[in-house]
Amino acid sequence: MTGDSWRTTGLRWLKFNFVGGIGIGVQLVVLTALKSGLHFDYLVATGLAVEAAVIHNFLWHERFTWADRAAEASLVRFLRFNLTTGAFSILGNLAMMKLLVGMGKLNYVVANVITIAACSVVNFVVSDSFVFVAKTPHLPDES
Repeated sequence: MTGDSWRTTGLRWLKFNFVGGIGIGVQLVVLTALKSGLHFDYLVATGLAVEAAVIHNFLWHERFTWADRAAEASLVRFLRFNLTTGAFSILGNLAMMKLLVGMGKLNYVVANVITIAACSVVNFVVSDSFVFVAKTPHLPDES
């Protein structure tokens, strides 16, 4: 993690979970609409639902959770976010859904909530230490 104080990191963790909680709602609504409403395969529906939540979460993390950290352009951060936490979330969700639903016969919504919780801690660490890292100011040489 970064050099933030425990208090700052704790507050950021709360913000991260607040945004993630709304993202869970986004993911579950999209998953249910695609699976039950449009009759998509549960794995295809899961992948698309996770990506919808990833986009939602990035936008709020950029403007709320890590708004205090100056960094490169939003597009660069979005690509980093999608290629790290987004990829981990999609791959983790697909693997765990295959295990829990495909093999374990668990309800797809219950299984999805379990997979979201399992991926959240890793996503916070990666976001805090890689995606939303503050740029260090460049100091001029004293030659």
